[in-house]
Amino acid sequence: MSTTTPAKPAGGLAVVVQTAFLGDVVLTTPLLAALAERHGPVDVVTTSAAAPLIETHPAVRRVIPYEKKGKDRGLRGLATLARTLRAERYEVAYLPHRSLRTAALALLARIPRRVGFHDGWPLFYTEVKRRPAEGHEIDRLLALVGLPSGAYTPRLYPTPEDERAAAAVLAAAGITDDFVVLAPGSIWGSKRWPYYPQLAERLARRMPIVAVGGPEDAALGDEILQAVRRHGGAAVNACGSLSLRASAALIAKARLLVTNDSAPLHLASAMGTPVVAIFGPTIPDFGFGPVRPQDLTLGVAGLPCRPCSRHGPPRCPLGHHRCMKALFTDSVHAYIEETGALRRRD
Repeated sequence: MSTTTPAKPAGGLAVVVQTAFLGDVVLTTPLLAALAERHGPVDVVTTSAAAPLIETHPAVRRVIPYEKKGKDRGLRGLATLARTLRAERYEVAYLPHRSLRTAALALLARIPRRVGFHDGWPLFYTEVKRRPAEGHEIDRLLALVGLPSGAYTPRLYPTPEDERAAAAVLAAAGITDDFVVLAPGSIWGSKRWPYYPQLAERLARRMPIVAVGGPEDAALGDEILQAVRRHGGAAVNACGSLSLRASAALIAKARLLVTNDSAPLHLASAMGTPVVAIFGPTIPDFGFGPVRPQDLTLGVAGLPCRPCSRHGPPRCPLGHHRCMKALFTDSVHAYIEETGALRRRD
């Protein structure tokens, strides 16, 4: 949480309530940039996990963490936060997250203007905007303020301390040149591609490998590390050893990120790093793929069971997980070669 609270802009202060997943918060940064041009820097209510991602963003005045599954859970936590927001006397609340909790929070906080999407909880809003069914999630979010697609792109702002932490991980592993980042994890088990160790072994013949993710991904990172070291390559398992912003700083230094449909994909988009994204139970058409036209996505075509859900279930509902297991290392490696990222720079 930010430690300073700048003065409110003369035109009234805006708050954005976005308590969805980490990737959703990254994809909300274009909306924050657009709103800052209208209102000055805005306040943001988000989860404690996501707060560090945006507290350094120039469009953000202050971050208000909301532990909706922790100490702030339930009606009591909601009412307490509503009182906090009410005391700020916000002029307008923007509600990109289409949850009942978000809508109720803005109403209880007595914010006079409440802007949300038609497929959220429109009875709680004072202004209802139509959310496009198609397109990238960034563009759908920008529709909340009537902006066209491509008007803003996601951005994150690691601090010098984050940059030093990322550089220290590389230095400790002796990585001084080009490298590839692999992000093998996902909070949804069915989104995890199982062949990252085999891919890492092949890629490490060309350049070092860095695995990134949270503490829960450390075992996956170890598998990658062991596969590379068995064949004499250079690798480091950074899963759980870097903050989200420091992970973004590290990804920014990479030639390429290979990732599942998960938060690191969006970190790379925000840092301008080329992406090869592996989609299994979900598809890029849901609007959460990479944002740059030169980035690549791949998945198993022709499966009647794919996609099976909007987020990806914890495990394959049919037990076979063909959407990932039938996507072999050769196919992913061919896509990586197509990016040109493995060619050494002069």
